Amino acid sequence: MIRVLIVDDSALVRKVLSEELSKFHDIEVVGTAVDPYVAREKIVKTKPDVITLDLEMPRMDGLSFLAKLMKHHPLPVVVVSSQAPANSRNAMMALELGAVEVIPKPGSSYTVPDVSRQLVRAIRAAASARILPTAQAKQEPASAPKEQKENFHLQTTHKVLAIGASTGGTKAIEAVLKQLPPNTPGTVIVQHMPENFTAAFAERLNNICPMEVREAKDDDPVVPGVALIAPGNKHLVLQKSGARYYVRVKDGPPVHFQRPSVDVLFNSVAHAAGPNAVGVLMTGMGADGAQGLLAMRQNGARTIAEDESTCVVYGMPKEAVKLGAAEKVVPLHQIPATVLEFLS
Repeated sequence: MIRVLIVDDSALVRKVLSEELSKFHDIEVVGTAVDPYVAREKIVKTKPDVITLDLEMPRMDGLSFLAKLMKHHPLPVVVVSSQAPANSRNAMMALELGAVEVIPKPGSSYTVPDVSRQLVRAIRAAASARILPTAQAKQEPASAPKEQKENFHLQTTHKVLAIGASTGGTKAIEAVLKQLPPNTPGTVIVQHMPENFTAAFAERLNNICPMEVREAKDDDPVVPGVALIAPGNKHLVLQKSGARYYVRVKDGPPVHFQRPSVDVLFNSVAHAAGPNAVGVLMTGMGADGAQGLLAMRQNGARTIAEDESTCVVYGMPKEAVKLGAAEKVVPLHQIPATVLEFLS
């Protein structure tokens, strides 16, 4: 049984979330709190496994509370936030501070059943997540020594790098892209994330990574030095015309309950790029991406799965390893060097 504490200043939201979560036999709402000060007391009393957290609350905002919580008493946190673009930067900050997932609140774009399904999956993933205190998390080793990275002379023509991740993936993708040089082959990425959050995620990565990073648009070319991130609620597909790679941003049914889906991207990369591609599947709950990574390998691509030792949730990579889809299984800090090795 997963014990959940709901922290939100809205009585209506607390009621709706409590009622929705109570429908699932493996989840128990052990308490609700109107603000972080009440939440602090409830955490001590109820000992929750997972906390759902609003960001805009009285007396102390959710980001400040999250920072304190991760420093002194780290727990899996699922942020339940407005899906408005104005709040998306706050959502990115929440993930940076240690939140496991960000889920949109019910509203005009997301119905209560939609949010309920997303929230339950996020809570289940969070309950099995590996949570480190922020001070400890910052002591992870660098991905690759700078001098080693600069020694790679990449033959970027016709190469494509495809990356997929879910729970815990925002930090994992950041860790990889920060260690890849600016002339890295064209990169396509699926991170399970709600609509309107992906643009802010891409903007943040663009400010801190050597490559240019942006949210993908239909018909964007896949070129060296640019990483394209699938927009939330849209599938991303790689296509080829002559020697030119480009992406299509498409609607379509969710795959493994996800849109965008890693499998949709990886299968398209397997078909369009074949042996000219490298695939990387990282932390996340479920099996999305495992079959796609296998298809990539069967079509001659080089493939990598993140090792269990660094995954926040060892789900998607585990399924890929079971299928024999991963040519190499390495911890997060070794992924950039392995990517560069495979691309050289």
